Amino acid sequence: MPRHYLLYGSERYALAILRPVQAAIRARGDETAWFFDGPGAEDLAADETLLTVEQVRAWDPYAVITSSNAVPHFFPGVKVETFHGFDAGKPRHIYVRGFFDLYCTTGPRDTAAFSALAEAQGHFAVVETGFPKIDPFMSQLPAQPEPVREPPVVLYHSTFSPSWSAAGVLHDEIARLSRTGEWRWIVTFHPKMDPEIVARYRALENEYLRFADNDNILELFPQVDLMCSDTSSALNEFLLTYKPVVTFKNRRPGPQLIDIDDPAEFEGAIRRALARPPELMAAIREFADTLHPYRDGRSSERILQAIDDFVAKGGRNRKPKPLNFWRKIKLRRRIGYWGPARTR
Repeated sequence: MPRHYLLYGSERYALAILRPVQAAIRARGDETAWFFDGPGAEDLAADETLLTVEQVRAWDPYAVITSSNAVPHFFPGVKVETFHGFDAGKPRHIYVRGFFDLYCTTGPRDTAAFSALAEAQGHFAVVETGFPKIDPFMSQLPAQPEPVREPPVVLYHSTFSPSWSAAGVLHDEIARLSRTGEWRWIVTFHPKMDPEIVARYRALENEYLRFADNDNILELFPQVDLMCSDTSSALNEFLLTYKPVVTFKNRRPGPQLIDIDDPAEFEGAIRRALARPPELMAAIREFADTLHPYRDGRSSERILQAIDDFVAKGGRNRKPKPLNFWRKIKLRRRIGYWGPARTR
């Protein structure tokens, strides 16, 4: 009898992250359905089923898989988090909120951090699987980055957090550089970016700069020669292409980045990135291979195997999850469900 897997999203980007998992589930002959309590449901395909709370509970999923930081505790099934990006410098303990049975980490750095938390807290398990969002991307990624285009194409992407975002500070420089025609620009932002910032950048569109609304930023990576950013987790995804990244006041700078703290340095940093100095390219490769060593495009299959292994060992952790009253009330209010809980 086919197993049921629920894919849960609270943001539109869950589609890009969880669809590779859906493909792996279907390849096994099992069944998937979706539940959204935020944007994204309207973009489901004709062959993707959307369920209500009552339908989810009746469907009785084997596992609930999400990229969000919380999951409805009243849904049946093993609760699994895949994350929605790589470690961008935020303290990792903020993702441990007492909802999950299993965390599927993206690579050695997160595995070490979450394994230490699991040992201390005892109410969740950790398995390193890789990041499912990039499965289709990694399976097609060349061993070497393609040569720089003529004219070069620059991707600008910023996180939404006001304290981390450089979008306001770099706006005038990007406006100036985009008008010269020396480089082409693609601009895209996190879905939660301040609408005023988005409007300011949309107003910059010209023959050399376009604003992209792609839900899956990976679709843009093959089109560009470098990324400019701040402390967005997307820059780590981009580094897996072995192409350079220029950052503004990154919270965790290192030799794999060209990090600046003055807008006057922005143009020079881009020129250095386009020159691809050997020491920079070597540092990028070393960082990328440590961040996500899996280049086989099979992270989704590893997630499913991790769930099977967890269930085979009894489907329990050594300590119960915390009661989490306040977070559960907030989640119930958001979804609009006040019925009985059913947890695993």
